[in-house]
Amino acid sequence: MHPSTDPIDPQNQEVYALWDRLAEFSVGDSDAALTHLLASLGTMLSARNVLWGVLVRLPSPKRADPLLGWRPRLVRVLDPIPAVAASVQKQYDKLWSDNVDLSQILSMSGDEPFRVRLLFETLPPEWFEGEHYRRHYLDVGFADSISVRIALNDDLRIRLFVFRDAQAPRFTAQDGQRLGFVMRALRWFHRQQLLSHGLLIANAALTPAERRVLLALLDGRTEKEIAQTLGQSPNTTHFHVKSIYAKFGVRNRAALTALWLGKLR
Repeated sequence: MHPSTDPIDPQNQEVYALWDRLAEFSVGDSDAALTHLLASLGTMLSARNVLWGVLVRLPSPKRADPLLGWRPRLVRVLDPIPAVAASVQKQYDKLWSDNVDLSQILSMSGDEPFRVRLLFETLPPEWFEGEHYRRHYLDVGFADSISVRIALNDDLRIRLFVFRDAQAPRFTAQDGQRLGFVMRALRWFHRQQLLSHGLLIANAALTPAERRVLLALLDGRTEKEIAQTLGQSPNTTHFHVKSIYAKFGVRNRAALTALWLGKLR
């Protein structure tokens, strides 16, 4: 039996343990759960850093848009050291400009619901002599990456990048298979992540204050407890709760919780 499908293979046991651990996090700890996922992937794949992001499709993209209407909405980096954070911000801004890179165009192309790509198998040799690779890889300590794309619906995608430095060997097809094996089973996890930001079902994205209240609600805290924990008045908390319910199109906490259980469309 191939190691990647052998249920008693030690590497698979590590993956199963990760899935189990992610399922143990409460909804209120969604940020900690995401950090745990990224850190675990970094360890599994001997990576230098890991980036997780959300892409949304614009409702009315420009004609001949090379990115096909897809734009970044949310980005998280496992180790956001200043050089990496600056690089990510520059790329984020560039995706909203008319001057995008070939790597960004290819990353948005295609309609596959799930896709894993190795950097050196995706881009032509001359790309690695260009400015984008130098500025956003070599200058920040990266040399190689694997990317994963997961479509949650027609208008929302998850993007994950795992990076290695020049001292590490290049990622192999087996590394890509392993990362794909981990991520393929986690659509539920990413759905919860997007729900916690109001990006999957809410009529509008949540404000930071609303998100703090939302996570506390889903952890079972009363409005009084939430107000005390967040250092705000009960009236302010109640205002946020009403706004959250309106954005998600529900009337009470039970219906809100049902969204996380997949019981409401």
